[in-house]
Amino acid sequence: MSMKKKIGVLAIQGAFREHCRSLEKLGVGGVEVRSVDDLKEISGLIIPGGESTAIGKQLEIDGFGDKIAEMAGEGFPIFGTCAGMILLSKRIDQSSQYSLGLLDISVKRNAFGRQIASFEADIPVKGLKGGNLRAVFIRAPYVTEAGPEVDVLAAYAGKIVLVQDDHILASAFHPELTDDTRIHEYFINIVDQYRK
Repeated sequence: MSMKKKIGVLAIQGAFREHCRSLEKLGVGGVEVRSVDDLKEISGLIIPGGESTAIGKQLEIDGFGDKIAEMAGEGFPIFGTCAGMILLSKRIDQSSQYSLGLLDISVKRNAFGRQIASFEADIPVKGLKGGNLRAVFIRAPYVTEAGPEVDVLAAYAGKIVLVQDDHILASAFHPELTDDTRIHEYFINIVDQYRK
């Protein structure tokens, strides 16, 4: 009997169910992660959008965030979307809020405007086959500075919106809110590389 690959989705707040649905479409088990114990059976973790301050406060409790950072230090793949990008960053412009500090980037929160300024755009993504990607931006951040080890995979209007550093991936937009699963496939490929 084959074991279905499992990828966790941090289920504190935000669009975690939509991420699980995208993973299921690709034949991967999406596991809702709410505690340190839930991290034991997964091969990678997605940190969804939501309120980064609220999610960060929950990660500070009981060493939850410390455990995620420890696992990332050992090569555990993590993908952060929107608030997840903020929580993965080392620096947040004009804020001292909690972050995991795993990506050498500076981010600006709500950088494209408030909820009412949310929008969709077709963007080219480096190395992604099949043409431009439809990207949904909701109170989205963008990267204001990326370190030398960070690979910039996409930008919109001159602003960096998709980055990767080795086994850590982060997007300013919400790939879980479209039917296009190519970004989730991209992350699954990262997970497969680090499972070997």
